[in-house]
Amino acid sequence: MDMTDRIRGEIGILLYTGCQQAMVHGMTDLLAIAGQFSAGHGGPILRVSHWQSQPDGCFARSHDTHPGGDGTPDIWLVPGRLSGVPDAQEAAPYARWLLDRHGAGATLASNCGGAFLLAATGLLDGRPATTHWWFAEDFRARFPAVKLDCDRIVIDDGDLITAGGLMAWTDLGLRLVDRMLGPTVMLETGKFMLVDPAGREQRHFARFMPRMTHGDEAVLRVQHWLAAREGKAIGTRDMAAQAGLEERTFQRRFKAATAMTPIEYVQHLRVAKAREHLEFTRRTVDQIAWSVGYEDPAAFRKLFHRLVGLSPGDYRTRFAAPTAQAA
Repeated sequence: MDMTDRIRGEIGILLYTGCQQAMVHGMTDLLAIAGQFSAGHGGPILRVSHWQSQPDGCFARSHDTHPGGDGTPDIWLVPGRLSGVPDAQEAAPYARWLLDRHGAGATLASNCGGAFLLAATGLLDGRPATTHWWFAEDFRARFPAVKLDCDRIVIDDGDLITAGGLMAWTDLGLRLVDRMLGPTVMLETGKFMLVDPAGREQRHFARFMPRMTHGDEAVLRVQHWLAAREGKAIGTRDMAAQAGLEERTFQRRFKAATAMTPIEYVQHLRVAKAREHLEFTRRTVDQIAWSVGYEDPAAFRKLFHRLVGLSPGDYRTRFAAPTAQAA
């Protein structure tokens, strides 16, 4: 039997200026590997095509793993970009193309900053989605109607799939393999590529990046003060005094400026410092809890797990620097 007779569906990758080539070619390879495992079981394979814009505003195939295919892909993928994200003007022609493909029944997927092109279609409004945590603030400002959740690596919402950071294309690829070729082939592909098929979240990797460009000078003054003190033993009353505001007014303005309550903000500062200690020192978890301002190590462990998604011990196992020295 000719291999082309085994093709079940096509995945098209939409190319644009500066898009991440590692994702484009890596995804192509991942899907080819999955096809080999599937064929070994007597199952189907997938066609992967790359599409580039044309002067007439349409897009045409520039690469096809199994030439001679007709029709259009069942799933369209939008890569991220290594530097910045597409602005509204750049996104417009891609958004129109994707919107038409979705209207014809295709599933749309994005990786990293590619979510900006997907969101420009309007299809993500009111729907859950993710992108690289670095772009979260910009994304929320441009697409406030989208239910953004940058803790997650992949959000599969049926006809719309979004994946987080630059290397999340591996997670996205395995999700597509699971969908189209089944869980057995997905697991075999993940093992072969040394990619964990489950259990990863962006919050394991994301760093706390507080909003600092909100324009509220009183709140900004408190943010700098908190950073200098690393959030230790500071109550809302102390922060309000530093801002020169009545406590209730301070809480309202702080939440409006940072999207967090003052207490939540301090918790994130403390956990960020704790992550540094876990990565670069050999202090015990109890010692780290005390050093960042928690008298109750059990409460610290619970908070750390809630914000990071891992226990302090598991975090150290995964991310500790080999050269960490005893404090």
